[in-house]
Amino acid sequence: QVQLVESGGGLVQAGGSLRLSCAASGNIFSTKSMGWYRQAPGKQRELFATISKGGTTNYVDSVKGRFTISRDNDKNTVYLQMNSLKVEDTAVYYCNILGPPLAWGQGTQVTVSS
Repeated sequence: QVQLVESGGGLVQAGGSLRLSCAASGNIFSTKSMGWYRQAPGKQRELFATISKGGTTNYVDSVKGRFTISRDNDKNTVYLQMNSLKVEDTAVYYCNILGPPLAWGQGTQVTVSS
């Protein structure tokens, strides 16, 4: 069973940067498109960044130009570089495959203070 482990979150001031990582226990990245999701308090989990097997990326407008998703299939890891962070980016961040999800990891908390 594949396990997803997110890391790299923390507390940062608005305008700051963080880099998140998501490691999978099994070799799934090379065959799957991946996504970063986030869930803010009182809100539904949302998919905001995706990367295809070949590296094509897509973002929702709220993070476009500030966040960058990337992947390293050899390391079974997907990354999220977050720059110019805003208070509204505060959420628990998760990664998963696109489509029917695998079991969710524990996520990593990102808190952006004003």
